[in-house]
Amino acid sequence: MAINTSGGGAATNRNGLRFEQETSLKDALKDAGFVVADHEVYRKGEEDPIAILASKKKLYKRILEPRGIDWEDIISKQLLPDEALYVYETNTVYIIEKKFQHDRGSVDEKLQTCDFKRKQYKKLFKSIGAKVEYLYVCNSWFRRPEYRDVYKYIEDSKCHIFFDEIPLYFLDLG
Repeated sequence: MAINTSGGGAATNRNGLRFEQETSLKDALKDAGFVVADHEVYRKGEEDPIAILASKKKLYKRILEPRGIDWEDIISKQLLPDEALYVYETNTVYIIEKKFQHDRGSVDEKLQTCDFKRKQYKKLFKSIGAKVEYLYVCNSWFRRPEYRDVYKYIEDSKCHIFFDEIPLYFLDLG
């Protein structure tokens, strides 16, 4: 299981991308030294994009439709990810769901939908042979021991959970 225990603070830039409730993946990538123009991600000083960003319905407009994928032919209802990153070189799509909570509530059950959603995304990207990585970025509230069984379920479902940040290496941007 990819549980991030590296922490934040002064180690944030060294250890990964810091995610907070109001932080976008676009801003976090810029802070890590990448160039993000509109929705394309570049390594500093390079002309060719290495990835494309999309969120919610933009996943369909920016990633699926240009590759000839019509979601309605594949799944019955659109999925709207908080963030998605399609890395060209590795042909990998990272579906990122952010979960923030400060008290008990309905988010608890949402963590248990990862297996179904990962399988739906895999169906969407099957025609281009893309690998799908489904992950949660949760705030520290979810570090509580009562979530142990949920962490295990997420791991068994071949999904990932991180707390407060995603280590930069995980996104495999080279």
